[in-house]
Amino acid sequence: MRSHRLGKDGEAFAAEFLVKEGYRILATNYRAPMGEIDIVAKDGEAVVFIEVKTRQDEGWDAFEAVDRRKQRTMVLVARTFLIQFFGTEDIAARFDVLAVRPREGRSFEGELLKDAFGI
Repeated sequence: MRSHRLGKDGEAFAAEFLVKEGYRILATNYRAPMGEIDIVAKDGEAVVFIEVKTRQDEGWDAFEAVDRRKQRTMVLVARTFLIQFFGTEDIAARFDVLAVRPREGRSFEGELLKDAFGI
C-alpha cells in the first residue's frame, strides 16, 4: 500500500476507532500556520488533540515518533484551536497518540495512548 494512501486510510480508521471509544470528533486535519493536528475530539469534558501514526513496520514505535519538536508544534496548534473555537486557552485539554497498523486484508488495528504528554 502506498505511503500517502496508507496514511489517509489509517486516519479514516482512527476517526471510527475514536468514535467507538466514546470520543466526539470536532475536526480532522486542523491546520494552523505553525502546523497540523490530525484529529481534534471531545472525550467527556476534555478537548483532545490526537496525533495518528500509521505504519506497516512491526518494529516501529509510533509513540516515540511524537518527539519534543512534534509535541511543541501540537501545543501551539492546540492553543490556536482553543482560542479560535472556544475563545480561550483555559479549557481542559490533553494530547493522545493513536498508533494504527494494517492487518490482513484492508482492515486496521489501533492502540491508543491517552495523555501521551503534558502541556
